[in-house]
Amino acid sequence: MWIILLILAVAGFQGLAMLVSRNKLERFDASIIHAVQGRENDTLTAIAKALGKIGSSSVVIPALLVIALILFVVLRHRKELVLLIGGMLGSTLLNDALKPIYKRARPDIHRIVEEQGYGFPSGHSMAAFSFYFLVTYLLWRHLPNRGWRTALLAFSAVMIVSIGLSRVYLGVHYPSDVLAGYWVSACWVTLCVRLFRQWARARR
Repeated sequence: MWIILLILAVAGFQGLAMLVSRNKLERFDASIIHAVQGRENDTLTAIAKALGKIGSSSVVIPALLVIALILFVVLRHRKELVLLIGGMLGSTLLNDALKPIYKRARPDIHRIVEEQGYGFPSGHSMAAFSFYFLVTYLLWRHLPNRGWRTALLAFSAVMIVSIGLSRVYLGVHYPSDVLAGYWVSACWVTLCVRLFRQWARARR
């Protein structure tokens, strides 16, 4: 059953990519860009730049190492490192593989910062979704009560959405780039969790 769902998810992403390649999402992208960049001010620009930094490899990699250390030393859950590190590494490689396939240029309407390379799907959005989803999944059962779990879930959701919106605000991605990044990452981490659970049961 899950294989069928995965095939449908991949087909859905390809459908989104086809809409992008045929310029069927121009109006959608333009309306979101106008709404987001229309609120530009110095405070939001500083926040967006900070979020862009948080979503970059220079912050994600150290954060990944800290979480890995907590899992290994404090919680003594060593096999979870396979899911965390494998999931993040796979997400990065998947993004690197997809961008040259679709070769979508970044927006040139109003850029606050400069970025190189193709824009579809958004690498920051993929990294944010993969990282916060996997961290939430791995830490969920170790939290003492529902309040802490709700706080973790809310924090992760806010960070994922905020980092995605910051890429639109800064003018380096179309909204459809961000949605594609979320979509691919959702498929990827779901597959990773499924395979991890099967592997963990087999080891028992």
